[in-house]
Amino acid sequence: MSDQNIVIIGAGHAGGRAADALRTAGYTGAVTLCGEERHPPYERPPLSKELLFGAIPHEKTYLFPEAYYAEKNIALKLGVAVTAIDRQAQRVTFADGSTLPYDALMLTTGARARRLPLPGGDGPRVFYLRDIDDTLALREKLGEGTRLAIIGAGFIGLEIAATARKRGVSVTVIELAALPLARVAAPEIGEYMAQLHRGKGVDLRTGVKVTAIEDTGSELRIMVEGGEPIVADYAAIGIGAQPNVELAQQAGIECKDGIVVDQFGHTNDPKIFAAGDVTRHLNPLLDRHVRLEAWQNAQNQAIAVAKVMAGGDQPFSEVPWFWTDQYETNMQMAGAPDRWDRVVWRGEPTDPGFTLFQLLDGRVVAAVTINNARDMRFGRMLIQSGKIVDPAALGDKNTKLQDLVR
Repeated sequence: MSDQNIVIIGAGHAGGRAADALRTAGYTGAVTLCGEERHPPYERPPLSKELLFGAIPHEKTYLFPEAYYAEKNIALKLGVAVTAIDRQAQRVTFADGSTLPYDALMLTTGARARRLPLPGGDGPRVFYLRDIDDTLALREKLGEGTRLAIIGAGFIGLEIAATARKRGVSVTVIELAALPLARVAAPEIGEYMAQLHRGKGVDLRTGVKVTAIEDTGSELRIMVEGGEPIVADYAAIGIGAQPNVELAQQAGIECKDGIVVDQFGHTNDPKIFAAGDVTRHLNPLLDRHVRLEAWQNAQNQAIAVAKVMAGGDQPFSEVPWFWTDQYETNMQMAGAPDRWDRVVWRGEPTDPGFTLFQLLDGRVVAAVTINNARDMRFGRMLIQSGKIVDPAALGDKNTKLQDLVR
């Protein structure tokens, strides 16, 4: 493989881990990592937490020191976008007019923040948080007493809210759904997070539809259906992300809310692979295709696919796992259920820490821990096993979860 050339498009978390994994797997050919951002690969979870708070410099988010890539003979081409993929010639073209041939191509183009499709959704006082520069720009505005309106009570919106409150910011969160995290968590967890944020001084307004954002020049007026405008100095939008599939689509790669790949990262072109947030990948454990926006998936899928590209044959097959830190609360979630018929509490929501299980036909399909991370390992194992469990034993803290796994 020493005369082969692998090109990775997308120098985010997935791209950086893939490049490193190629070298770790013994691949000796050329590796070129291409990214539109000026920063080398970095982790995104700190953007809405430590970096936004100001606890770390942005360099602390980098996966590796910049010198690492030269040491591993990984060529970095940053700050310039790839504009086209010629599948027949096996060559990519950059915005600066340069081109690069490939023997194998990996797409780790990630996702971008979904824009608010309303009047005023892109004004100078409106912020989206997806990259380092977004975080640094928003952080400059979050002073003591600043009024921040956050539209969207998903993970990003709630994390921004928690960080802003720690900086002394007055925070209003506006959510269309009846509860926070409505798209990803059980209602019981959404209710818990609502109480958590309200207890920390967040004005959380659910079931509210935003219709426009008006900028008066000195402040914002968030217009809502059937109510008075919400006044703020700045707004942060957290209404999800959309995969960066345009480059793949233009090249004729199959896409469906993400680049469609199998459990090995193969696209419909045998020379082109994909990994990370941009993929709708086959998860053998769930027996369906899923698109995940998570640290675990970005890292572990990229590593698994890189090993396949280096000659391996192991599929990427893991129980999805997510986590978030808000105030002093750590929440972890495993599974990606589209339905469930029973909820089992292990502990109470008033306890310092507890676990909630979601079941379908007697099998655990999701587990959520709140300040109770020790349960997460076994929750993931129960999901993976697919075994029928006794709900009474599952909810009994005197019954060891490892015994139920056995």
